[in-house]
This record gives sequence, structure tokens and C-alpha cells, in this order.
Amino acid sequence: MQIHISSRHLKLTGAIQAYVAQKVSHLEHLTEDIIGAHVVLMHDENKTPSRAFCVKIHLGVPGPDIHIEEYNSDMYAGIDLATEKLARMLRKRKTKKVASKKHKAQLAREIEKRGYRR
Repeated sequence: MQIHISSRHLKLTGAIQAYVAQKVSHLEHLTEDIIGAHVVLMHDENKTPSRAFCVKIHLGVPGPDIHIEEYNSDMYAGIDLATEKLARMLRKRKTKKVASKKHKAQLAREIEKRGYRR
């Protein structure tokens, strides 16, 4: 998986890059389908302190891409929350995929059992 990290109004340090790369790479354990990830870290001093940092993550996967945007007072906490939300979305996507396959297989067995032809 290719990870692209950029920042706006914020100095991107090596520690921040390593932390983001570690968190996003853990998402690959949930699914092998991830093509790439684009992470944007923003800091806005004009917003309320509880929404000062924004983390936007775009995951490229087959089918519709997955986007997430998370605001927090702490950048590291925002990264954690965003990756947790992405993990939930990926699990939900995988569950839907598996359920669809099972449903199609069950329909095929029922059609075969009853002797229907298409």
C-alpha cells in the first residue's frame, strides 16, 4: 500500500510521519484490497480549541473509495480516532461483501434444488 502524507499550516516532522504510517499500515491487516492512502493533516488556529486539528484520510479501494475527516484538540488523538473509524468502515465493507457472496450462493443452491433454469 502506498501512503502519501501532507500537511497544511503544520510542520510535518519525522515522528508525525512515522506515527501516521504505522497507524494507516495497520489497516492493511483488515483487508488486502487497499491500493493507497492519502492523509492530510491540518491545523487551524481560528477554530475552537477542541477542533484545532483536522485529519483527513482517503483510502483507495476497489469500488467506491473511503473518506474520513476527524477534528480534535490533539493531532495524535485525531489520527487515532480517524484510523479507528476507518477500521470500522473496512470491517463493515468486508461483512457486506461476505454476506453478499453467501446470499448469491444460497440462491444458486435453491435454484438448483428446485430444478429451475435461467
